[in-house]
Amino acid sequence: MTRRTIARALVYLSLIAATLVVLLPLVVVLLTSLKSEREMADTSGALELPHDLLNFHNYVTAFQDGEMLSAFTNTSIILLISIGGTVLIGSMTAYAIDRFTFRFKKLVVVLFLTAALVPGVTTQVATFQIVNSFGMFDSLWAPIALYMGTDIVSIYIFLQFVRSIPVSLDESARLDGANAFTIYRKIIFPLLKPATATVVIVKGITVYNDFYIPFLYMPSEDLGVISTSLFRFRGPYAAHWEVISAGAVLVILPTLIVFLSLQRFIYNGFMRGATR
Repeated sequence: MTRRTIARALVYLSLIAATLVVLLPLVVVLLTSLKSEREMADTSGALELPHDLLNFHNYVTAFQDGEMLSAFTNTSIILLISIGGTVLIGSMTAYAIDRFTFRFKKLVVVLFLTAALVPGVTTQVATFQIVNSFGMFDSLWAPIALYMGTDIVSIYIFLQFVRSIPVSLDESARLDGANAFTIYRKIIFPLLKPATATVVIVKGITVYNDFYIPFLYMPSEDLGVISTSLFRFRGPYAAHWEVISAGAVLVILPTLIVFLSLQRFIYNGFMRGATR
């Protein structure tokens, strides 16, 4: 009993420590965003409470000067098109790999796995040249094309679920005269709802938080996205951490709300895909 009690206490202590590590920076950012410029100059600690807990002036400044309305609009366009393309390409690729027999099938699977292991930064020079040659540089199509064409993880998520669907359903549909695309559209894809939910959530959070690709391929000021909007404060607001923190909170809130609302789909999708 003593060993069991000690083990349980250590488990709870580790969970509490991990929670503090995750939440403490968020609490500091939130408290900083509610402080005035004078409070930031006179404050003695990051965890010191602001005088006015309803001071939203920093949020108004961050939203207006950071042009976050335009950033949210550009981010929404990129999210909708890239996630839709990822779901379509990933599910169709997984269906083709699992259901069709063709030459070099194993080689294709190995190449997909190899591509996932190659660090993306090592191929950025070639990728930049390709994007520029297609005339997509400094446009919304550059990140959309890159997000849609480089998601190997989504293909493997869909592949695990496609393999769990009985082939007998395909055979029954073929006896009724259905072709391969009809089988995919009416049988396979509707059964991939858990995988689709997982891919949409994981891909959406990844695209929303990505800074590197939008910063590199969309240098124009009017093409900023939510992840690069905070970079606008590097000049006049370089020392105004209260405004920068308010902008950070505005960036964090949407993805935090979505994750907390749909986290069960993430866990269920990964678990079901791993056990089937």
